[in-house]
Amino acid sequence: MFTSALKSFTSNITANYTVSSTPTTSAGVWRVYDAKNKKTGKAVSVFTFERKSLEHQGGDLRSRSNGASRRKIHEEVIERLKKEASSLARLRHPNVLQLIEPVEDTRNGGLTFATEPITATLAGLLQDKDDQDSTGASRGGSSRYRVEGEDGHQKEVELDELEIQKGLLQVAKGLEFLHESAGLVHGNLTPDAIYINQKSDWKISGLGFSGPSDSSSTTANSPPIAISEVLYHDPRLPRAVQLNLDYSSPDFVVDSNISSAADMFSLGLVLLALYNSPHESPLHTNTNLSIYKKLFSSQSTVPSPSNNFLCRKPLPNAIKTEVLPRLITRRPAERMNAREFQQSGFFDNILVSTLRFLDSFPAKNANEKSQFMRGLPRILEQFPKSILDKKVLPALLEETKDRELLALIFSNVFKIITILPSPQRAFTDRVLPRLREVFGSAGNKASASDRDTAKEAGLVVVLENIRLIAEHCSGKEFKDDVLPIIQIGLESPTHSLVDKSLGCLSIILAVLDFPTIKNELFPVVVAVFSKTSSLAIKVRGLEAFNFLCGGSNGSNTASDGMDRASRLPKSPKVSSAILDKYTVQEKVVPLLKAIKTKEPAVMMAALAVFSQIGSIVDTDFFAMECLPILWGFSLGPLLNLQQFSEFMTLIKKMSSKIEQEQMKKLKELSTNSTNGFDIARSTDLVNMGSSIDLFGESNGEESDFERLVLGKSSGPMENGSTRPQPPRVRSMQGSSPTLSWPNSPQGSSMNSVLHPQPAGSSEAITPDQSLNSFAPLKPSPTGSNFSTWNTVQPTQFLQASQTTNSGANPWAISQANTKFPNAWTDPPAPNSNTFAWSNPPTPQNPVASSTLNNGFGHSTISQNAFSMPPPPSMANQSRPKTGLDKYESLI
Repeated sequence: MFTSALKSFTSNITANYTVSSTPTTSAGVWRVYDAKNKKTGKAVSVFTFERKSLEHQGGDLRSRSNGASRRKIHEEVIERLKKEASSLARLRHPNVLQLIEPVEDTRNGGLTFATEPITATLAGLLQDKDDQDSTGASRGGSSRYRVEGEDGHQKEVELDELEIQKGLLQVAKGLEFLHESAGLVHGNLTPDAIYINQKSDWKISGLGFSGPSDSSSTTANSPPIAISEVLYHDPRLPRAVQLNLDYSSPDFVVDSNISSAADMFSLGLVLLALYNSPHESPLHTNTNLSIYKKLFSSQSTVPSPSNNFLCRKPLPNAIKTEVLPRLITRRPAERMNAREFQQSGFFDNILVSTLRFLDSFPAKNANEKSQFMRGLPRILEQFPKSILDKKVLPALLEETKDRELLALIFSNVFKIITILPSPQRAFTDRVLPRLREVFGSAGNKASASDRDTAKEAGLVVVLENIRLIAEHCSGKEFKDDVLPIIQIGLESPTHSLVDKSLGCLSIILAVLDFPTIKNELFPVVVAVFSKTSSLAIKVRGLEAFNFLCGGSNGSNTASDGMDRASRLPKSPKVSSAILDKYTVQEKVVPLLKAIKTKEPAVMMAALAVFSQIGSIVDTDFFAMECLPILWGFSLGPLLNLQQFSEFMTLIKKMSSKIEQEQMKKLKELSTNSTNGFDIARSTDLVNMGSSIDLFGESNGEESDFERLVLGKSSGPMENGSTRPQPPRVRSMQGSSPTLSWPNSPQGSSMNSVLHPQPAGSSEAITPDQSLNSFAPLKPSPTGSNFSTWNTVQPTQFLQASQTTNSGANPWAISQANTKFPNAWTDPPAPNSNTFAWSNPPTPQNPVASSTLNNGFGHSTISQNAFSMPPPPSMANQSRPKTGLDKYESLI
């Protein structure tokens, strides 16, 4: 309906507010919609009136009146409605409905204005109660008005004894303001003129018939009440736009006397309607003036103490004996005024007095505020939950701007959260935004001199209730809004605040995800532990590491000397470590290693951490890094016998674990290895060592030495250099290489065998010129080749080797993955015309070969495939001696 009405509206309200499509409630001819400001998001209630609603009362107005008369009546009604809205603009009071946007005309002749958010009218609430009674759905005499909000939550207004007392007290305050400050008489105080807002406060509205009293000394802007026009009832108009005689006073209707006492009589009838069944006035006039006068002509039809004020249900004693006799009375002078009504015995109880004090809280001094906050927790559970949710909790949160009361206020706030039936919604919608507002500006680190001790006291209360907070907010809300508050506590220079913050760790670990813990929370804890000089904070930091490594509250707290277990928040044991193995090894263990103090409390807390680390890190790491630290801690001079025993228990346990795992590892390696392979490898190494002199000399080196000093060297190289060293073996990839033995002296060293020199390199030998009795040793060139011992090689491959590998590296490794025959043959006698270094021929009949990894490189050596060199031939030995050889016997 409102959607179609909006099409005909062009106003500031429809342009600046987002209005819901369905009405929240109705108040007479007004339809009330929830709305929000498009820029600020502020919630309001939009009242709308359509002119066509005046024509839906039947055909009398159209058939019996001409057009001019109909328009005149419509204009009178519209002017009265405008007066109702415009009167709110001139009146500002906590118990008078607050106007947000002034009344505006619409294109189709309708009206609209915006006020503070409301949820119901008292008339609608009483009608809901009557509907419950008629359907048998009554619940203990209380009425609950339910409205579905746009956020999906039901807005509930429960009507009980305390709610009635609070509401009537607020209405009386509003009447006191109208009568004494504004100089006005409401004139039509009915349940339709009382609105209930989101905080469950009762507000006065419906000022269309208001005007100055006859005895008013103040100048009122409102025109006087025209009683003759007000009392005239036109059946062609809706009853909601006319005076309701069922709640009017006789002096106003019968005597035409306009005074504030008339409103007090109406207030008495409203009070009776709250306790009556059905919830209506005891007067039934059917909007007929004659019937009204007839009722007051008889004592039996007038509400009085003798007839229980015509109420069908029992009335509270204070109302029956003290309040109603001074409200429902024929003489205005005998009635109590609004101020006296507030001081009556009906409101004389601790709960109502608490609400009254809370309403006037800003006007109290600091001492009164502090005393009130300290005593409030004792009576919070006596309040109805609806009043706690909508009245007490919002009022307390409004006072958080007073930093001196933060600790007391938050203590009461968290106690209320535990009482409410829907604590999560109340916390996320009201408490959490206020926590952001109060502590969000404290993100920057403050020095000790700039500390806000009052705010820190409030933060301590928040940290003490961190479990309650974690239970009533989502993980994202906790990470975004609560974790920064905890970090403020961790970075505080106050030790008690840091201690409380570290104590919360066991609770928040279950809420946060691993990246947040590792990247945001853990670095802060490490910084606190590293920088603090407080022994208590050191212990608390170690307890935090214990939790991060998978420990619990009870881990090793019996004998730490500080009895901190009782102060830790109770939490279930963490089933697995929060930190990963790398972080524990690279971050946590170095922190423990850097501990300098030997205090038993610190040592035992560190022991608990090591106990958890033992189940995370590898055994070899624990053996190399952790056990030495544990031994150092265990020998601390301040530990007693029991504490030392606990250290030894862990050391023995972990040592046994390390021993078992190491033995298991070695057994697995022994099972997987092949004994034949090991023996073969050892045999190869032994054979190589037997044929190669480790000191660089072979068995035939003595003959070479004799030739050298006797001048018998055959085939010396030019430039006085001896024969070249064999080149280094080059590592070949892609195939299994084989090692060939060159024609080198048997006296070549192990280093020469395993690391041959590159081709073309030679080692120069300088003759000893001091031997003057002998001729100089000069090499005689014999071409490019010189005589020496031939290479130890398989004889079957000599020809192929000389053919295919001529000029190649004599120590080269064959790329063919071949195997040599299992036979050794004698090489031919030395030949001076043959190059001393030759490559072996390509194998023809391969046999098995093995790969030797000797630390110098991988080489493939055939097993038992080489021939031993024979002794020199007899021809060479019978050759006649010449030159210096003749003197060989002398030498």
